[in-house]
Amino acid sequence: MKKEEMMRLLEEHQSSISEIWKDRMAVFKDLKEIQTANMKILETTNDHFVKLIFDYLIGDQESERLNDLIQRIFELGWPLSYLMFGMQTFRRVVSELIINETEKKETVLNLLNNMDDLLDYLFNQLINDATTTWENTLSIQKKALLELSAPLIPIMDKISVMPLIGTIDTERAKLIMENLLNGVIRHRAEVVLIDITGVPIVDTLVAQHIIQAQEAVKLLGSECILVGIRPEIAQTIVNLGIGMGEFPTQSTLQKGIEFALEMTNRKIVSAEKEGAR
Repeated sequence: MKKEEMMRLLEEHQSSISEIWKDRMAVFKDLKEIQTANMKILETTNDHFVKLIFDYLIGDQESERLNDLIQRIFELGWPLSYLMFGMQTFRRVVSELIINETEKKETVLNLLNNMDDLLDYLFNQLINDATTTWENTLSIQKKALLELSAPLIPIMDKISVMPLIGTIDTERAKLIMENLLNGVIRHRAEVVLIDITGVPIVDTLVAQHIIQAQEAVKLLGSECILVGIRPEIAQTIVNLGIGMGEFPTQSTLQKGIEFALEMTNRKIVSAEKEGAR
């Protein structure tokens, strides 16, 4: 049986296939991820999905429409199983139609083979595009999280602080360096406080990254103060033989700010004492 005959069968029964398919796709309304959306969204998405399948099989193979559907599913927070189940359900519905509408066994087998060839191509395309979209989404989210995890925050004129939380690996160290240098220029910071209170482990690699950041900041004409050094971190640094050189350190952020004020020829004055003068 030629491919054209399979196409003719799909076109002739498009309406009934679509209705049966949408009835079976209604099982997704009970999923927790989909219950957050109203039924109208599910119905509209189903309409777009089944129309896309037909258009794709009949010849309108626009990958952009397929990507739009995948992106919509991810934005709604629906599981990828929605797409997989939709394709498998379509295959079953068409298979049942072929068996019921065709008398000759040889013709049935030919039609089923043609259908498999058509749907397998679309199924593989769907998987590839979904994987690419998912990877791109994860990459964007990861980058956003990394940027949020290494901000340089101006706390007063000429003084900024970079609070670090979590593990520092090579990739994150590069981002820290980039944010640090760009932030020093943007905020015109003369003193930067690198707060490692939230860093659980400071090993040789982490210490080297911090020292490199301090040296880079010095090249811009500014100074770094390392704050948030807990007793166990101090002991680790000593045991590892890590030389902090001329890197100023303070145990807490408060002491670091006081030291930064001294470095910029300022100090904290009590309002009561100031008023008594």
